[in-house]
Amino acid sequence: MATRSKSRNAPQGPSPFAVEAATLPEGKFTDPDVTAKGEERAQVPLLNLETLWLCTGTLCNLACATCYIESSPTNDALIYLTAEHAARYFDEIERDGWNTREIGFTGGEPFMNPHFMTMLDDALGRGFEALVLSNAMKPMRRHGAKLIDLRKSHGDKLTLRISLDHYTKAAHEGERGPNSWDAAIDGLKWLSENGFRIAVAGRLLPGEGLVEAREGYAALFARENIRIDAHNPATCVLFPEMDADKDVAEITTGCWDILGKSPVDIMCATSRMVVHRKGEPNPRVVACTLIPYDEEFDFGETLADANIAVKLNHPHCARFCVLGGASCSA
Repeated sequence: MATRSKSRNAPQGPSPFAVEAATLPEGKFTDPDVTAKGEERAQVPLLNLETLWLCTGTLCNLACATCYIESSPTNDALIYLTAEHAARYFDEIERDGWNTREIGFTGGEPFMNPHFMTMLDDALGRGFEALVLSNAMKPMRRHGAKLIDLRKSHGDKLTLRISLDHYTKAAHEGERGPNSWDAAIDGLKWLSENGFRIAVAGRLLPGEGLVEAREGYAALFARENIRIDAHNPATCVLFPEMDADKDVAEITTGCWDILGKSPVDIMCATSRMVVHRKGEPNPRVVACTLIPYDEEFDFGETLADANIAVKLNHPHCARFCVLGGASCSA
């Protein structure tokens, strides 16, 4: 994998959102079928491909402190997906009768990919809903006129979810680096003023509660006149933290009843992601948005290949999805 750039705007210290936990012990998350304690590992079948994620590439205008996909201005470990590649998967969905509602675009920063607007136009033109994850900074603003055209044509079929890590400038820039706050707020205000369907993705500082965080975002949105309901979990999404090196419980088949959850609740029951790794001839389909590099979660080149159960053999499966109850989809 390419080394991440420490750009001039990269944060200078540790992330303010760092996971507070012991180091992950050896032996955990090593066997796809059984846990370190010898118990049967939980798995999740693909029940319906509701969301297909396209990773547009790992290049980004920022180098955040704790980017799970290691995006930066120089990391092209996942190269740009092309419009032709995207169309191939859209064709497969339509040909094979997948009941797919939504196409999600993530990166990196999707608006840096020169093929992105063509992919987005294609997805919306075929009748899919589109969810775009962005930092709302200069790369997005360069496409303002085209975005307005898409909004006029497709209305609320297009959603932009903007990464605003916290409702305070200090915490946001502690994660994303100096000069990242004002540009993000400006981009959010532009989207709001132009009638886009928008959401924000944020995080909780250690010890911070959901009520406190939502009140903080609500005050920010009111102050900046941004049309987002901070108390709606669909429009102000507060994600649990991830750190694959920190200890977390493994998920066994017995955990479903203990936690009062079901495999149907987990993100990989309804989604897959397409990535194109540098040096590989074609894009591949992986289990989810969180684990793009691990070969164990690489299911082949087609959606048909990826119609298999996901064994929850990664710390992200436990911390983010099962215990955190989170999903990247709308």
